Amino acid sequence: MKIDANPHLTHRARQILCGLFLSKFDQEGLKYLGFDSFAEAFNVLGYSLQAKPASIKNYRDELDPYFPNARMGWRKRPLREHCQSILEAYSHVELLELGELIKGFLLPVVEAESIPEVKRVLDLQHPEPSTSFAKRLITGKAAEQYFLAHYSGMMEFAESTVTDTTAWGCGFDFKVMRPQCDSFSAVEVKGLSAMCGQIQMTELEFAMAEALQDRYYLVLVRNFVETPFHNVIINPVKSSIQFTKVERKEIRLSWNANIVE
Repeated sequence: MKIDANPHLTHRARQILCGLFLSKFDQEGLKYLGFDSFAEAFNVLGYSLQAKPASIKNYRDELDPYFPNARMGWRKRPLREHCQSILEAYSHVELLELGELIKGFLLPVVEAESIPEVKRVLDLQHPEPSTSFAKRLITGKAAEQYFLAHYSGMMEFAESTVTDTTAWGCGFDFKVMRPQCDSFSAVEVKGLSAMCGQIQMTELEFAMAEALQDRYYLVLVRNFVETPFHNVIINPVKSSIQFTKVERKEIRLSWNANIVE
């Protein structure tokens, strides 16, 4: 049975649906979304959905008694009404459809519409080749939500006004305005599943970092596989991070037509 790729799901319903997916499909579900452990899944899904990672775990545990897996779950507690409604609506849905539904509300809309590789991720006929790419995008979104949840506690941004610019295509994720300051600062957020790994700055991001210098911040959110933490780097192109320029040539097809009377 095919389900709507973009149903109207509440904030809480999306969290429950992630818990149901992990409960029903267990290790196979982790693999499908590109996660190496439940801890990573709870962290990335939780922050991506602006929820606590423990919330995703709790929903999985609450639904465990209704699916065959090795966990006991919350067998002695009655299923709450909001979980019952999601269970009734989606318990029959298979891995492919439910996994793509979850990817659909986790992956950034702008990216999904504009990057060919992401389109392959969202294509139900070719889900596997781009699983790692989808995971990087989802982890990136989780890192952005982590920043929104924690920036007020970062000394570099305390008491600042933060504007989400992720959909603006301006070379950074957040615009920061400090009290009694006329100029803005820019924040680019990158996420890493592990403690270490590779990050990538686009040509526009790098150009903005060069132009803004000390007003450009790179926030690295690391270790989603265990407990996420962050580092704030001021003026990243002049920092201890060594960036290497990578040039790629792409072939793009287009179809032209002459319009005549």
